[in-house]
Amino acid sequence: MSTGFREGMAAIAQKGLQQPQETLSAIQQKNNSLFIGIPKEISFQENRIALTPLSVALLVNNGHKVLIESGAGVGANFSDRDYSEQGAIITYNKKEVFEADIIVKIAPPTLEEVALMHKGQTLLSALQMGTLKEGYVKALMNKKINALCFEHLRDEGKVLSVVRAMSEIVGATSIFIAAEYLSSVTGGKGLMLGGFTGVPPTEIVILGAGTVGEYAARTALSLGAEVKVFDSSIYRLRRLQNNLGSRVFTSVMQPIVLAKAITTCDVVIGAIRANHGRSPCLVMEETVSRMKPDSVVIDVSIDQGGCFETSEVTNHTNPVFRKYDVIHYCVPNIASRVPRTASYALTNILAPILMDIGDLGGLMNVVWNRPGIREALYIYQGHLTSKDLANMFNLPFKDLELLVVSNQ
Repeated sequence: MSTGFREGMAAIAQKGLQQPQETLSAIQQKNNSLFIGIPKEISFQENRIALTPLSVALLVNNGHKVLIESGAGVGANFSDRDYSEQGAIITYNKKEVFEADIIVKIAPPTLEEVALMHKGQTLLSALQMGTLKEGYVKALMNKKINALCFEHLRDEGKVLSVVRAMSEIVGATSIFIAAEYLSSVTGGKGLMLGGFTGVPPTEIVILGAGTVGEYAARTALSLGAEVKVFDSSIYRLRRLQNNLGSRVFTSVMQPIVLAKAITTCDVVIGAIRANHGRSPCLVMEETVSRMKPDSVVIDVSIDQGGCFETSEVTNHTNPVFRKYDVIHYCVPNIASRVPRTASYALTNILAPILMDIGDLGGLMNVVWNRPGIREALYIYQGHLTSKDLANMFNLPFKDLELLVVSNQ
């Protein structure tokens, strides 16, 4: 489709969504009150919740109805009473929650939960394309759901807002995890992470100069550690230097330099992300076997397969294992280790979107007026509007602009 034609269709679609002031006022009066459902997360060790009690209070005070399944906030240390005091309705019946017009949750709903959803419902959740199944996508399409995914939400600066927030948390938390497993209490070598007068600082190697790597480096430096950052991109390394405001050791992925740094350091953090598919495996088993005894490996990339050949998926109950006397921490969902903080970060992004849906008279007015939200819409009225998903499962793709025009 040509650029000119697409722009023309977009203009027509936007015009169709633009209403006279009197009509818009009527829409707001009619549709301003949203019915939002928050089910309890059933995914393994998912402790976060999409809305905190104070965000619920904001929504309720603006005329919206929020229905929360009992115990939904327990993982993040929010009680049912915390929510009910702010105006939420608490229910013990999951089916009642899924009768809401808008479902907001962290993990994608299971097929059993999709079965509880109704036609035309709006879903705001993660998509997790790495574990996505065709049956799940088809189930949402059959229900004619309007679905938006966290991973593609962008703010006014075109930054992936949820991904950025979670990456900042994971980067900082990875250093605290390293400090924990360097302690002799957890079987580590008995080092204090950082520096101390007269004592050489802890050496930390970070693979990846993205957001996770940047916040890991920032936290490690603040504790006095010696930090080395490796990345394949000079641009990302330069950006990291500028963002940190201090000079740290940086290097491109030179195998000899990388191997030397890894075999002499105390902690290695793998924070390499792949745009599509599996993360690259950068550290071979032979290199890990030459690391110092009781060194710590934290593979943040494990949800994409990991960047260490020796990595195996672990969980929050049994987070570590030893191989070649090296401690490996390979938990995919590190943000759930600090679920309350992560929930606050999420609610700061999601609550304003819900407010906008109410204030602007519906989902599509928000989608059309905010390109960063439009990019997150992958199913509209049962039609697949994501090219990536359409190609992944060989399903029919529908252009969102044309769909909006045809429905005018």
